[in-house]
Amino acid sequence: MAEGSEIEQTSMAESGTHVSTIPSGEGTVWVDVSSLLSSACNDLQEGELVHGGNFSLFAAMSALEIMDPKMDSGVKICGYNSVEEAIEKGAAPVPLSFEATTDVQCTIDVMDHLLACEATWHNGYSLARTVFSCIYLMKLERTSPHALLHSYCRIIRATCNAVVSVVSDARTHEEEDLFTMAYGLPLKGDGDEKCLLMLNAVEENISRQFRACKATLSKKGVSEDIKPLQTDLALEEGYCKALLCRIRFRKHFYHVLTSMRKPQGRGLELAKKHIASCLSELACIKKSVEFFSSNEYASCLDDIEDKTTASGRQPVGFDASLNSRLSAPIPQRAIKIFSWKKAVEYFEKLLHDLDVLCSFSLYPLLEDILPFVVKFQKLKPDLVARAHLQQLLVQDGKLYGRDLIFDVISRAAALPEIAKTHELLKNEYILQLGQLVINLLKILCANAAWQRRKLGKILQDWSVTVVQLELAFNKELGDISNVSVDEFTGLQNVFLKLSKRLLLWTEEQIFWIASRFLIMGFELELYSPSEYCMVYWFIYVILIKLSETAELKILTISDPVKRKGRKKREISKDPAKHPKISPSIMLLQCYIYLAEGLAMMLAALRNERNDFQTLSTLNTEEERFIQHFELLYKARVPDHISYSVFKESTVHVRFSTLVKYNYFSDAHRMAKELRSSFNNDPDRLVELRQIEQIAERNQVALNVICQVGVNDPSLKVSLAFSHHPCFAIAIVKRS
Repeated sequence: MAEGSEIEQTSMAESGTHVSTIPSGEGTVWVDVSSLLSSACNDLQEGELVHGGNFSLFAAMSALEIMDPKMDSGVKICGYNSVEEAIEKGAAPVPLSFEATTDVQCTIDVMDHLLACEATWHNGYSLARTVFSCIYLMKLERTSPHALLHSYCRIIRATCNAVVSVVSDARTHEEEDLFTMAYGLPLKGDGDEKCLLMLNAVEENISRQFRACKATLSKKGVSEDIKPLQTDLALEEGYCKALLCRIRFRKHFYHVLTSMRKPQGRGLELAKKHIASCLSELACIKKSVEFFSSNEYASCLDDIEDKTTASGRQPVGFDASLNSRLSAPIPQRAIKIFSWKKAVEYFEKLLHDLDVLCSFSLYPLLEDILPFVVKFQKLKPDLVARAHLQQLLVQDGKLYGRDLIFDVISRAAALPEIAKTHELLKNEYILQLGQLVINLLKILCANAAWQRRKLGKILQDWSVTVVQLELAFNKELGDISNVSVDEFTGLQNVFLKLSKRLLLWTEEQIFWIASRFLIMGFELELYSPSEYCMVYWFIYVILIKLSETAELKILTISDPVKRKGRKKREISKDPAKHPKISPSIMLLQCYIYLAEGLAMMLAALRNERNDFQTLSTLNTEEERFIQHFELLYKARVPDHISYSVFKESTVHVRFSTLVKYNYFSDAHRMAKELRSSFNNDPDRLVELRQIEQIAERNQVALNVICQVGVNDPSLKVSLAFSHHPCFAIAIVKRS
């Protein structure tokens, strides 16, 4: 604000508060300014700003991140200045306790807290402030005398390195900049490759002790061959179980990560077996709470929900402030580490998501891959799972690391076999199309917000590629006309098939991307109720184009002779009249009816009842229309669509018109007819049931409004997304 300094002087003068003008720098002293801010708040009017002379507008915008623990580290002056100081003052003893029973319990607490730190790191926090807040990890050589702790810390470090590797290679870390930053930490070390051998040896020793313990209890004697973990025989079995399930979980989880990185999906079956073992061990880990609740060395478990260990104890060997200077050059806020219970739930969710990936059949059919990725994203997978998905799909510029992208496109577009040897395939725009497919697959693996933004931007690249392909095809067709008459007809037919099918397939992908872009706006809650009318109308327009292109592609492949001379817009007027239309296009038509029906119903509510009108005075409806669909405009998807076209389509809509042209009843009828086509597909059957419910309830709402009277002021209409995240149902009530 230009007059900010004047406002500052005036307000401070009125409040009698003296403001220091010392510039920020090495001489700056941190002081409590609560009273100063209180005085300023009492004097300043709305819209006025108080700031220092060196506080720019850019700094003000950056200050919006205050109190976000990922971005604003805050002020917490405590802990040790260095790892060496922490060790010198006994913060990370080895052994953890001079009493054997306490030493075992402390070791388990360290394991549990590391699990909680790892889950916190996976959710976007700094590796330095979470996992590597463990002093034992920072100085791993000190743990050599403690075989269990040493081997466990090694596999933790190897696991973190494997996760950083897959996320870095997939480049999904762009979503969370902190995730892959190692800050010079000892993320790799000599001997880490032998971590499994070391842990296996420790596991074998504990397993022998567990078997000996059970034998001793049954014979009521003491075995002298095996040294017990601790001195209390009554607790030995419980401690053995608690340690074994934690060690085995670590082993299997590391195997999952390494198996899933094997090229061409060769390790998926093995990874699936290890995932099952991980889940089994996690169940045992959760049960260990019962043992700790009866253990005199454990703390009270009444508030276990907030604790980072199963025993409820505070673990030794951790200090979150140790690496604070590696994170940012400002005082640090303590990170809220996940609770132990929440950490276990996180890993259960992660393993279930990875299991879904391992169950996916690696067929090179793009029409199966895209729906699978969209369905997988509905599970809301975390960053690690999505990185593994991307690494599975795209390896070395190939699908699954084995199928050339153009071969995938050829199958999807049903190109003739001769296409693989045609000279046109060396064209730079064909190669560019393959890169666009790779980019699309990578984008679909991103988080929802990142994915939607990237989808909107990539549309322009696809649209430009279509134009370039058309020009290249026209040039090639001109070159064909120069050959002899005998060769011309055959070459022309082959070339026309290749070019038409490839162009239609490319256009189909463009409209699919556009529909995904619009629908994700509902998932991200980007639309207000007053904007639903324009959004559903735009979805209807895009789905119509998608249906037309998909149907034209099918007809071009199956019966090009009969299709000749037929206009594109004549094809999809009513798919029910065309028995050869595939069930997938019929399903698409159901959504077209729903989108059009909702757009028209909302338009009628606005026109006749003034419901869902724009209340904002900051911008007009046309401005918001442009803001929401700007990326589609730039890509000309679809062409000749504007706000004026939307207004012309909706301004005259009335309820009497909706009764005559009942879109919801058509959607309901078609969904019922499609059930027999998807008898063996439970997901599609659920989808059809959702369509039926949405159509049925909206039909009832329309009937109620028409019967009671459109102008009845006691009638209240609201929208709910109880049956589908994107397609609403109207709820009509009397006040």
